[in-house]
Amino acid sequence: MSMHVLVVAKAPEPGRVKTRLGAEIGMERAAEVAAASLLDTLAACAGAVGADRCHLSLAGDIHRAVGATDLHRALAGWTIHPQRGHDFGARLADAHARVPGPVVQVGMDTPHATPELLLAAAAGLAEHDAVLGPAEDGGWWVLALRDPAAAAVLTDVPMSTPTTCTDTREALAASGLDVGTTDTLRDVDDVADAQAVALLAPGSRFAAAWQRVAA
Repeated sequence: MSMHVLVVAKAPEPGRVKTRLGAEIGMERAAEVAAASLLDTLAACAGAVGADRCHLSLAGDIHRAVGATDLHRALAGWTIHPQRGHDFGARLADAHARVPGPVVQVGMDTPHATPELLLAAAAGLAEHDAVLGPAEDGGWWVLALRDPAAAAVLTDVPMSTPTTCTDTREALAASGLDVGTTDTLRDVDDVADAQAVALLAPGSRFAAAWQRVAA
């Protein structure tokens, strides 16, 4: 199966990313943590399928981001396009529409996602039309689709709620898809999340960044 990986993310610009975390530790530090999280995610994706089958749907400007040099280096060989849409659900649907299938899509809030976890989500497509990886907060961290066009249903799903994963599953199923499930992970939204995830991935860029900003 010729799998593609899609990352939907914001450029880690202070004040535009990880604002909940930034309210606790400062926006500059939060952007540094976000940059490390994105770098870990990019590395996992490239490790899973190779940079030539990796896609980034980006909001913001990498040139103004914290860690811009490292991000440019990590994105060598990737296909990058700007996010479009009036809300996050619409932006997700638009991003999927630009990518060949099958596709595994992640965000930038799970730096502990490994190539093996991404490939496990992809493997579920052998038996299912779609595979969701729940997040502990009620959202989801990964969505794998045989046909990226199926993501059109996301335009009607409320995002960032305690029932987003359930609502997404129901929307996919209502469109006629068989939906499987893969591993549950914890998103990084606040200090408690960051502390927990840093412990789960002690050798990651994220853990090193968190150690610096939390010292």
